[in-house]
Amino acid sequence: QVQLVESGGGLVQAGGSLRLACAASGLTFSRYSMAWFRQAPGKEREFVAAIWRTDENTYYVDSYADSVKGRFTISGGSAKNTVYLQMNSLKPEDTALYYCAGRRIGASEYSSWGQGTQVTVSS
Repeated sequence: QVQLVESGGGLVQAGGSLRLACAASGLTFSRYSMAWFRQAPGKEREFVAAIWRTDENTYYVDSYADSVKGRFTISGGSAKNTVYLQMNSLKPEDTALYYCAGRRIGASEYSSWGQGTQVTVSS
């Protein structure tokens, strides 16, 4: 059974930084693409960043929502089965519940989700 557990959320002032972590178990990390999504109160869940590849023989590629490009960095390693989201220059509009998600290479949707970690950015 796949389990994703997020950590690292908290309260930070605007301009500050946080590093989120997602520990994955029950999956072969090298066979998955991993992503971060977020959901703010009253809004739909939105994509933040992903680290993915088309098959097990290709390099990972990272992608970002325009709203976080240049400020957030996603990284991960199969050695620790953990994916990270480094968030710099945080803004109040980054306040949301952040979710980690996993998608098996070749699948069309993210089928594994964590419970989320809260990020609150004060102005």
